[in-house]
Formats: sequence, C-alpha cells, structure tokens
Amino acid sequence: MGTEQPALLETSEALLGGSQKIGDEFEVVEKIPPWKDQITFRGLFVSAILGGLFCVITHKLNLTVGVIPSLNVAAGLLGFFLIKTWTGFVSQLGIWTTPFTRQENTVIQTCVVACYGLAFSGGFGSYLLALDQRTYELLGADYLGNRQEDVKNPSLGWMIGFMFVVSFLGLFSLVALRKVMVIDYKLTYPSGTATATLINSFHTSSGAELARNQVRSLGKYLSISLFWSFFKWFFSGIGDSCGFDNFPSLGLEALKNTFYFDFSPTYIGCGLICPHIVNCSVLFGAIVSWGFLWPFISQRAGDWYPANLGNNDFQGLFGYKVFIAIALIVGDGLYNLIKIVVVTVRELCAQRSKQSKIPLINNFRDSEVSKVILEERRRDETFLRDKIPSWIAASGYIGLAAISMAAIPRIFPPLKWYLVLFCYIAAPCFAFCNSYGCGLTDWNLASTYGNLGLFIFASWVGPNGGVLAGLAACGVMMSIVSTAADLMQDFKTGYLTYSSPRSMFVSQLIGTAMGCVLAPLSFWMFWNAFDIGSPDGPYKAPYAVIFREMAILGVEGFSSLPKYCLEMCCGFFAAALVINLLRDVLPKGVANYIPIPMVMGIPFYIGAYFAIDMFVGTVILYVWERINEEEAEAYAGAVASGLICGDGIWSIPSAVLSIFKINPPICMSFGPSTSS
Repeated sequence: MGTEQPALLETSEALLGGSQKIGDEFEVVEKIPPWKDQITFRGLFVSAILGGLFCVITHKLNLTVGVIPSLNVAAGLLGFFLIKTWTGFVSQLGIWTTPFTRQENTVIQTCVVACYGLAFSGGFGSYLLALDQRTYELLGADYLGNRQEDVKNPSLGWMIGFMFVVSFLGLFSLVALRKVMVIDYKLTYPSGTATATLINSFHTSSGAELARNQVRSLGKYLSISLFWSFFKWFFSGIGDSCGFDNFPSLGLEALKNTFYFDFSPTYIGCGLICPHIVNCSVLFGAIVSWGFLWPFISQRAGDWYPANLGNNDFQGLFGYKVFIAIALIVGDGLYNLIKIVVVTVRELCAQRSKQSKIPLINNFRDSEVSKVILEERRRDETFLRDKIPSWIAASGYIGLAAISMAAIPRIFPPLKWYLVLFCYIAAPCFAFCNSYGCGLTDWNLASTYGNLGLFIFASWVGPNGGVLAGLAACGVMMSIVSTAADLMQDFKTGYLTYSSPRSMFVSQLIGTAMGCVLAPLSFWMFWNAFDIGSPDGPYKAPYAVIFREMAILGVEGFSSLPKYCLEMCCGFFAAALVINLLRDVLPKGVANYIPIPMVMGIPFYIGAYFAIDMFVGTVILYVWERINEEEAEAYAGAVASGLICGDGIWSIPSAVLSIFKINPPICMSFGPSTSS
C-alpha cells in the first residue's frame, strides 16, 4: 500500500510559493467556457502522455519501497507546460488555437490523477501481486495456509478486465453527494485546494512567470536525474550486488545491515516532497529495526528459530520482519480508521446543529464581506449549473455492480457473486467515511479499508479459497473507496477553479478508462523486464508478501508465527496505538516531533537504504529553507518532481534493454581489502 501522506497540503505547497492564493479575494475576469469546451482533444492527448509517465513512476515506487508521494501538483504543472508549449508553437506557425483556460488545466490534472491513481489502487504492488507464484514460493509450499490453488499469476487480459470491472464504481458511489460535501459541509480537501491554488495562479500574469521558472527547474533536474540514472546503469552489472545501488557509503559493516546511500534521485526527490516528519519517521524505523531489533533477534538463531534457515524463510528472521511490519501498519491504520469515523460523526452532528441555527436573512454592509459572498455565490452557481442527475449515478452503480457480480467470480472463483454483492452494499458507506475524512484531514485510508475487507472475506470463505477471495475483495474495496475520495478531491479543485462538475466527472471517467489500460501495460513492462518480488533485488514488491500473509492470517490465525513473534507483534501493535494517541493529545509543537508508526514500519521489511536517501532529501530541503525560505517554497516541489520523473523515465529504456537481454558492461562491487 502506498503511504498516502497525512500532510499532502504541505507537499503541494512546495510548488505554490509566491503564487496568488485562491480564496475570497480571488477575482475571476474571464468568461467560463461551457463544460464540453473544457474537455479538448489536446488536453486528453497530454493527459494520456502524463498518465502513462506517472503510472511508470508509481509502479517504480510501489514495487521498490511502497512510498508514493502526491503527484497531483506535478500533473497540474506539467499539463500547463505542455499545453502552453503546444499553443505557443502553433501560434508561431500562424495557426489560430483556442485559449488555454484554467478549466482545461483542471480537466487535464483530473484526468492524469484518475489514470495514475489506478497504478496504486489497482494493487499491482500489493493484493494482485500477492497472488503470483513468486510470492507463493517465497512463503514456501509447506507454509500453513499457503496453497497452490490460491495462486493467480499476472496476465494482461484478466488484469485489464478486472480494472474495467471494479474501477468505475467508486465514481458513481458518491457523485450524488458532491453538493453536500463541497458546498454544504465546505470540506477543505487540502490537496484539492492546493492544486486549485496552483492552477489559478498559473492563469495570472505573475503566476504564469513563476510557473515558467518552476518548469525550467523541473526540466533541469529531470535532465540531471535521467543522465545520472543512465550513467549508473553502466556500472550495475548482472545480478543485484553491483553498482551505485550497493555503494558502501557508510562502511561495509553498515552495508550488511542495509545502511548505505544508494544515490537514488527518486528517493531524494521523495525526501524533498514529503514532510520532514515522514522522512524522519522512515529513518527512525530503519534505526530501530536494522540497527537494533534484527541484530538482536539474529543472535537468538538456534534458540528462537532454526539457525540453518534461508534468508527468506518465514520460520526465521524473515518472519519477524514481515509480521512486526504488519503489526505496525495495521495498528496505525486501525487507529486512524476509528479516529476518522469519530471525527466524521462528530462533524456531521455539528453541521446539522449549525444548519438549524442559520438565519434566513443576513445583511452584509461591509464591502469586503459582500465581495466574499458574491465570489462564493458565483462558485456555487457554476458548480450547480451542470448537474449530474442522481438517476445516472444510481443506475450506473447498480448496472456496474451487476456486471461485476457476473464477471468477478469468473476471474476469482472463490469470491462468489453474493460476496461481491455484499462488497457493493457496504462499499458506499466506507467510501463516504473515507471521502469525508479525507476532506477534513487529507488522509486517504483506502488501504486500511481494503485490509479490513481482506480479513473479513478471508475468514468468511475459510481455508478453501479464503486467501484468493480475501485478496480479491481487498481489491474491490480499495478501488471503490480510493476513487470516490479522489473524485471528491477533484470536485473541490473544480469548484475553486470554476470548472463544471460535469466536465470533471467526464474527465474522471476518461482518465479511469486510460488507467485501466495504461496501468496494467506499464506494470507488464516491469513484470517482463525485471525480477519482480525477489527479496534480494531492487524490485522487492514488499507489500505483496505482507498482503498474502495478512490473508493467510485471516484464514489460519496466528499458529504459524515464529517463537515470541506474536508477543512482539502485540507490543508493536500497542505501540502504534499509543504513539498515534500521543500525536493527537500532546501539544502540536511536541506532536510534530513524534514519528508516524505506519511510515516507521516500511523499512522494517525493506531495509534502511531508502531511508538514508529520503533523509538526505529532507536535510537538503531544511538547509534550503534556512538559506532562502521563499525560494525553497517556490521551487522545492519542482526540483523534487524533476528528480522523480527523470529516474522514472529511465525505467522505460532500462526495461527495454532488459527485455532484449542487453546487460550493463561493468559490475562495480566492493569488498574488504586483504593484507599482502
């Protein structure tokens, strides 16, 4: 599961420095185009290009560390740049073209986010990959509850079919509540608001100049990242022990415990774009696990577990790594799920109380207040003008649910039609809770709801197919809950940029259709080019093992854990709850320095190397902010996006070279010097 950050507004604001803030003082001067004119062929073409690129980037992150920062702002910025470049080139040829509006920019951003969002919610690094033969063999054929019958290897045909069957339901589940969520309850949706601020700033004279400078920075660091990734490839040799990815920057002994800097532009970019507390939490988790806990447990080999087990045997140290990571992740997710439900119920009650006390008539004598009201009224009118009839939402959801009830059991036979029906009855409730909570806190808990469905259906079906049914149900729940929250975020962006909800909804549908094809295709490239799922390779796919283990736990219980592993898991589960509670009850000045348990759990299984890279990124940002805070706010996000995109682009030619068996010419490796 990707860690959808709790502070994406901070992430997004990295690109917003110096831009004009949207809000009550923003004044719209241009004519708002009809909703059909907001969707253009050039916009969809750019959306397809960016959607494919961001799918590749998301897969690369998902299959390596599972940390996926928000790319929404980068989508808006690159969409602006590409269309402006196109219109400028065409105008120089003397060809007239329609003006580029903020509404078209919003549609492009929405379409791109809908497309690459499926690379995460589609489960290509988690629940779908948990079904493959490699993950089954990694756990072992004799592992309790791990059955060959619960294996389903990736294939383009069924993956694309499954995406089309489940990915659209979330769009229809809450579309009828768009007015309630955006206008009546005035939910913030911080990422959507930040993206709208960015897009609106582009379409002012001062904001356009800042955008051009940001694009130059993005292009510069994209080129540097692409060249560096190309250069590194020459020294990476054959296998997984060569090159800069295994550079003993902190010494050979530290390298054995995965403490080294591997010169990855992607992870440095993540460190620049993620909040400081996220990066520090990852490093703290790496120190706790690889610095203390795993060396301590490894000294008990022969007592706590057999000493002659392989590195990937779940009866040994590998089992502790996976299950303790699961305990932290589930504990954090459960706490935040309960917290969001409580906050949602409390806010809903408060909203009803406020509405009952609203006076029928208000006289605003202050001119500034009157201006605020007029601006808000115009946004409301624009947002309500192009209605999406409720009957379309209801019939669409029911029709797609009926198709899914017929199709999903053919793809995953243990998940019977009545189980699918139960999923679709419960999913809108979860989708509402997730979307409302996301509007308040910016937390998208799709993975947590997916895990909840995984445990319920795995235990419901039982030993004969429970693992397969649980993982498939997890996919259904995750897809609906995630796309519903993304849709509401985009509605908020559209509301603030005076975009038609009808154009937003259509662009979501088009982007989702693109993602149903581009996400599996880009994953298929990785699958054929690299050794996906190898614990010793760069593409470990950490969540594949974790999700399969959770499904087996749902079926078999805890009987297969190594010695003292259950007790340690309970301790870390309780620690996750306590740490989250402290983050909520302590003063903000103190809570900001308390690590996030879910983020801490990621290096427990993967290793410490990416934590070093992300910490380097956060140190660079910290120093930059101290030297020139305004410049850092304006350009840090552009630099980070360039580093991530450049390394992501190199993944495509690297995969092509691997498919054609063209290997790097040099293996650069390190070892201790020998005395003469």
